[in-house]
Amino acid sequence: MGRIAIYAGSFDPLTVGHVSIVERGLRIFDEVVVAVAENVRKSPVFSVDERIGFIEDVFAQELGVRAVAFDGLLVDLAQDLGAVALLRGLRNSTDFEYEAPMVHMNRHLAPSVETVFVVSEKDEVFVSSSLVKEVARFGGDVSPFVPHQVHQPLLDRIAENS
Repeated sequence: MGRIAIYAGSFDPLTVGHVSIVERGLRIFDEVVVAVAENVRKSPVFSVDERIGFIEDVFAQELGVRAVAFDGLLVDLAQDLGAVALLRGLRNSTDFEYEAPMVHMNRHLAPSVETVFVVSEKDEVFVSSSLVKEVARFGGDVSPFVPHQVHQPLLDRIAENS
């Protein structure tokens, strides 16, 4: 079995920043499992199954990527899947401040699972799912910030919810 990393998030919607982190993670790991959080505290635009479908479509030609839903402790999923690392993207120091306590807690809960940070590409540091949704809601062009498989469904869903 190869070295598995888990990249977790809501991915609502999947952005080019997320895609970049997965692709760069594949340079380090044999497999990246994209774990889609079933977060009941958020009101997602897309269902978990839809988000998994987008990830599967975007990475259809990449054997080293799979998508799963999860609810619970990420380190439990990592141990269940035999993952050696949690892959995280950092856009800025605010992201680091948010991530640092989780790294320490995860290390306490599962000492054998490392956290690996990948810094966002300079032209993607401002891209976030929440900002993409906000811009799309106000009619801005978000096509440069989401994979083409996500663009029209995002516009359609936002129009449905308006």
